[in-house]
Amino acid sequence: MPEWDGSEWGWSEQARTRFARYYELLVEWNGRMNLTNIVDRHEVYVKHFYDSVWVREVPEWQRLMRNGGRVVDVGTGAGFPGMALAILEPECEFVLLDALQKRIGFLETVANELGLGNVRVVHARAEDGARQSGLRASFDAVLSRAVARLNVLMEYTLPFAKVGGTVFAYKGPGVEEEWQDGQGAAKVLGGSVPVRVDRTLPEQMGERVLVVVPKVMQTPKTFPRKAGTPQKQPLKAK
Repeated sequence: MPEWDGSEWGWSEQARTRFARYYELLVEWNGRMNLTNIVDRHEVYVKHFYDSVWVREVPEWQRLMRNGGRVVDVGTGAGFPGMALAILEPECEFVLLDALQKRIGFLETVANELGLGNVRVVHARAEDGARQSGLRASFDAVLSRAVARLNVLMEYTLPFAKVGGTVFAYKGPGVEEEWQDGQGAAKVLGGSVPVRVDRTLPEQMGERVLVVVPKVMQTPKTFPRKAGTPQKQPLKAK
Protein backbone atom coordinates (compact mmCIF):
# COMPACT_ATOMS: atom_id res chain seq x y z
CA MET A 1 0.00 0.00 0.00
CA PRO A 2 1.58 3.36 -1.02
CA GLU A 3 2.03 6.03 1.65
CA TRP A 4 0.17 8.88 0.05
CA ASP A 5 1.71 12.32 0.61
CA GLY A 6 0.34 14.16 -2.41
CA SER A 7 3.34 13.66 -4.69
CA GLU A 8 1.29 11.00 -6.49
CA TRP A 9 -1.16 13.76 -7.47
CA GLY A 10 1.41 16.34 -8.49
CA TRP A 11 1.23 18.52 -5.38
CA SER A 12 4.15 20.88 -4.81
CA GLU A 13 6.56 20.44 -1.92
CA GLN A 14 5.02 23.45 -0.16
CA ALA A 15 1.52 22.01 -0.55
CA ARG A 16 2.65 18.61 0.75
CA THR A 17 4.20 20.27 3.81
CA ARG A 18 0.95 22.13 4.47
CA PHE A 19 -1.20 19.02 4.08
CA ALA A 20 1.09 17.14 6.49
CA ARG A 21 0.62 19.86 9.12
CA TYR A 22 -3.12 19.97 8.40
CA TYR A 23 -3.29 16.26 9.15
CA GLU A 24 -1.39 16.71 12.43
CA LEU A 25 -3.74 19.49 13.56
CA LEU A 26 -6.80 17.47 12.54
CA VAL A 27 -5.75 14.52 14.71
CA GLU A 28 -4.71 16.76 17.60
CA TRP A 29 -7.96 18.73 17.70
CA ASN A 30 -10.04 15.62 17.04
CA GLY A 31 -9.07 14.48 20.52
CA ARG A 32 -10.98 17.46 21.92
CA MET A 33 -13.94 17.65 19.57
CA ASN A 34 -15.57 15.47 16.95
CA LEU A 35 -14.14 16.66 13.64
CA THR A 36 -13.94 13.35 11.80
CA ASN A 37 -14.37 9.62 12.30
CA ILE A 38 -11.41 9.05 9.97
CA VAL A 39 -8.00 9.55 11.61
CA ASP A 40 -5.79 6.98 9.85
CA ARG A 41 -3.29 9.01 7.83
CA HIS A 42 -3.69 6.98 4.67
CA GLU A 43 -7.48 7.26 4.76
CA VAL A 44 -7.44 10.97 5.59
CA TYR A 45 -5.27 11.67 2.56
CA VAL A 46 -7.56 9.76 0.20
CA LYS A 47 -11.03 10.16 1.73
CA HIS A 48 -10.65 13.78 2.87
CA PHE A 49 -7.78 15.53 1.08
CA TYR A 50 -7.96 13.88 -2.35
CA ASP A 51 -11.76 13.74 -2.24
CA SER A 52 -11.84 17.48 -1.51
CA VAL A 53 -9.62 18.55 -4.40
CA TRP A 54 -10.53 16.37 -7.37
CA VAL A 55 -13.03 19.07 -8.37
CA ARG A 56 -9.96 20.80 -9.87
CA GLU A 57 -10.14 18.32 -12.74
CA VAL A 58 -13.69 19.40 -13.68
CA PRO A 59 -13.78 21.81 -16.67
CA GLU A 60 -16.38 24.07 -15.05
CA TRP A 61 -14.14 24.58 -12.01
CA GLN A 62 -11.12 25.23 -14.22
CA ARG A 63 -13.03 27.87 -16.19
CA LEU A 64 -14.25 29.69 -13.05
CA MET A 65 -10.85 29.65 -11.34
CA ARG A 66 -8.71 30.47 -14.39
CA ASN A 67 -7.99 34.02 -13.27
CA GLY A 68 -8.52 33.54 -9.54
CA GLY A 69 -12.08 33.10 -8.31
CA ARG A 70 -14.01 33.74 -5.12
CA VAL A 71 -15.20 30.56 -3.38
CA VAL A 72 -17.39 29.82 -0.35
CA ASP A 73 -17.55 26.45 1.41
CA VAL A 74 -20.95 26.14 3.11
CA GLY A 75 -20.94 23.94 6.21
CA THR A 76 -17.20 23.40 5.91
CA GLY A 77 -16.85 21.32 9.10
CA ALA A 78 -13.17 20.44 9.46
CA GLY A 79 -12.36 22.39 6.30
CA PHE A 80 -13.33 19.88 3.65
CA PRO A 81 -13.31 20.74 0.84
CA GLY A 82 -12.54 24.47 1.22
CA MET A 83 -9.34 24.46 3.29
CA ALA A 84 -7.82 21.66 1.23
CA LEU A 85 -8.57 23.51 -2.00
CA ALA A 86 -7.18 26.77 -0.59
CA ILE A 87 -3.80 25.03 -0.22
CA LEU A 88 -3.72 24.18 -3.93
CA GLU A 89 -5.43 27.35 -5.25
CA PRO A 90 -3.46 30.20 -3.60
CA GLU A 91 -4.62 32.72 -6.19
CA CYS A 92 -8.28 32.19 -5.22
CA GLU A 93 -10.13 33.63 -2.22
CA PHE A 94 -11.89 31.15 0.08
CA VAL A 95 -14.59 31.85 2.67
CA LEU A 96 -15.20 28.91 5.03
CA LEU A 97 -18.65 29.08 6.61
CA ASP A 98 -19.71 26.99 9.59
CA ALA A 99 -22.37 27.25 12.30
CA LEU A 100 -20.38 25.68 15.15
CA GLN A 101 -18.08 28.04 17.05
CA LYS A 102 -15.74 25.25 18.19
CA ARG A 103 -14.97 24.36 14.59
CA ILE A 104 -14.30 28.02 13.79
CA GLY A 105 -11.42 27.98 16.28
CA PHE A 106 -9.94 24.92 14.62
CA LEU A 107 -10.26 26.39 11.13
CA GLU A 108 -8.65 29.68 12.16
CA THR A 109 -5.76 27.77 13.73
CA VAL A 110 -5.21 25.71 10.58
CA ALA A 111 -5.32 28.76 8.30
CA ASN A 112 -2.86 30.63 10.52
CA GLU A 113 -0.41 27.76 10.99
CA LEU A 114 -0.43 26.93 7.29
CA GLY A 115 0.03 30.59 6.36
CA LEU A 116 -3.07 30.67 4.16
CA GLY A 117 -3.73 34.36 3.55
CA ASN A 118 -6.43 33.45 1.02
CA VAL A 119 -8.76 31.98 3.69
CA ARG A 120 -11.40 33.79 5.76
CA VAL A 121 -13.50 31.93 8.33
CA VAL A 122 -17.11 33.01 9.00
CA HIS A 123 -19.31 31.82 11.86
CA ALA A 124 -22.90 31.63 10.56
CA ARG A 125 -25.65 29.27 9.54
CA ALA A 126 -26.08 29.00 5.80
CA GLU A 127 -29.55 30.58 5.89
CA ASP A 128 -28.21 33.63 7.74
CA GLY A 129 -24.93 33.95 5.88
CA ALA A 130 -26.70 33.95 2.51
CA ARG A 131 -28.49 37.16 3.50
CA GLN A 132 -25.34 39.05 4.50
CA SER A 133 -24.01 41.79 2.28
CA GLY A 134 -20.77 40.66 0.71
CA LEU A 135 -21.80 37.01 0.86
CA ARG A 136 -25.13 36.79 -0.99
CA ALA A 137 -24.76 36.42 -4.77
CA SER A 138 -21.03 37.10 -4.38
CA PHE A 139 -19.19 33.89 -5.31
CA ASP A 140 -17.94 32.26 -8.48
CA ALA A 141 -18.07 28.83 -6.85
CA VAL A 142 -20.07 27.49 -3.92
CA LEU A 143 -18.95 24.22 -2.34
CA SER A 144 -20.66 21.89 0.09
CA ARG A 145 -19.71 18.38 1.16
CA ALA A 146 -21.87 15.88 3.08
CA VAL A 147 -24.19 18.55 4.49
CA ALA A 148 -27.80 17.76 3.49
CA ARG A 149 -30.08 16.19 0.91
CA LEU A 150 -29.75 17.78 -2.50
CA ASN A 151 -32.98 19.82 -2.41
CA VAL A 152 -32.09 21.27 1.00
CA LEU A 153 -28.53 21.85 -0.15
CA MET A 154 -29.72 23.89 -3.13
CA GLU A 155 -31.41 26.34 -0.76
CA TYR A 156 -28.28 26.51 1.38
CA THR A 157 -25.91 27.13 -1.53
CA LEU A 158 -27.46 28.76 -4.62
CA PRO A 159 -28.17 32.11 -2.88
CA PHE A 160 -24.39 32.54 -2.38
CA ALA A 161 -23.58 32.13 -6.09
CA LYS A 162 -23.49 35.05 -8.47
CA VAL A 163 -25.28 34.63 -11.80
CA GLY A 164 -22.73 32.83 -13.97
CA GLY A 165 -21.28 31.10 -10.92
CA THR A 166 -21.68 27.42 -10.04
CA VAL A 167 -22.54 25.20 -7.09
CA PHE A 168 -20.38 22.10 -6.63
CA ALA A 169 -22.11 19.65 -4.28
CA TYR A 170 -20.05 16.69 -3.07
CA LYS A 171 -22.28 13.62 -2.80
CA GLY A 172 -22.18 9.84 -2.89
CA PRO A 173 -23.81 7.40 -5.34
CA GLY A 174 -27.07 7.56 -3.32
CA VAL A 175 -27.70 11.02 -4.78
CA GLU A 176 -29.88 9.36 -7.41
CA GLU A 177 -32.67 9.13 -4.81
CA GLU A 178 -32.43 12.90 -4.23
CA TRP A 179 -32.15 13.93 -7.86
CA GLN A 180 -35.73 14.81 -8.79
CA ASP A 181 -36.38 17.02 -5.77
CA GLY A 182 -32.90 18.51 -6.06
CA GLN A 183 -33.50 19.43 -9.68
CA GLY A 184 -36.83 21.00 -8.78
CA ALA A 185 -35.27 23.05 -5.99
CA ALA A 186 -32.44 24.22 -8.25
CA LYS A 187 -34.96 25.56 -10.77
CA VAL A 188 -36.85 27.53 -8.09
CA LEU A 189 -33.60 29.02 -6.73
CA GLY A 190 -32.09 30.19 -10.01
CA GLY A 191 -30.04 27.15 -10.97
CA SER A 192 -30.02 25.24 -14.23
CA VAL A 193 -30.33 21.49 -14.65
CA PRO A 194 -27.78 19.71 -12.40
CA VAL A 195 -25.02 17.65 -14.02
CA ARG A 196 -23.27 14.78 -12.25
CA VAL A 197 -19.60 13.83 -12.46
CA ASP A 198 -18.68 10.39 -11.07
CA ARG A 199 -15.35 9.38 -9.61
CA THR A 200 -13.85 6.36 -7.84
CA LEU A 201 -11.35 7.25 -5.11
CA PRO A 202 -7.84 5.74 -5.29
CA GLU A 203 -7.55 2.11 -4.17
CA GLN A 204 -11.32 1.69 -4.54
CA MET A 205 -11.88 3.64 -1.30
CA GLY A 206 -15.35 4.71 -2.33
CA GLU A 207 -17.56 6.09 -5.07
CA ARG A 208 -18.13 9.85 -5.25
CA VAL A 209 -20.45 12.09 -7.23
CA LEU A 210 -19.96 15.79 -7.82
CA VAL A 211 -23.24 17.58 -8.61
CA VAL A 212 -22.56 20.66 -10.74
CA VAL A 213 -25.29 23.33 -10.83
CA PRO A 214 -24.65 26.54 -12.81
CA LYS A 215 -26.59 29.59 -11.61
CA VAL A 216 -28.47 31.24 -14.46
CA MET A 217 -30.91 33.58 -12.66
CA GLN A 218 -30.98 35.55 -9.42
CA THR A 219 -32.34 33.66 -6.42
CA PRO A 220 -35.74 35.08 -5.38
CA LYS A 221 -35.46 37.37 -2.34
CA THR A 222 -37.66 35.04 -0.30
CA PHE A 223 -34.85 32.46 -0.24
CA PRO A 224 -33.22 31.12 1.78
CA ARG A 225 -36.04 30.87 4.28
CA LYS A 226 -35.36 31.42 7.98
CA ALA A 227 -32.91 29.14 9.75
CA GLY A 228 -34.20 25.59 10.12
CA THR A 229 -37.03 25.90 7.60
CA PRO A 230 -35.23 24.38 4.57
CA GLN A 231 -34.56 21.21 6.58
CA LYS A 232 -38.09 21.02 8.03
CA GLN A 233 -39.94 21.99 4.88
CA PRO A 234 -37.67 21.09 1.95
CA LEU A 235 -38.55 22.20 -1.54
CA LYS A 236 -40.04 19.42 -3.66
CA ALA A 237 -40.19 18.71 -7.37
CA LYS A 238 -43.50 19.77 -8.88
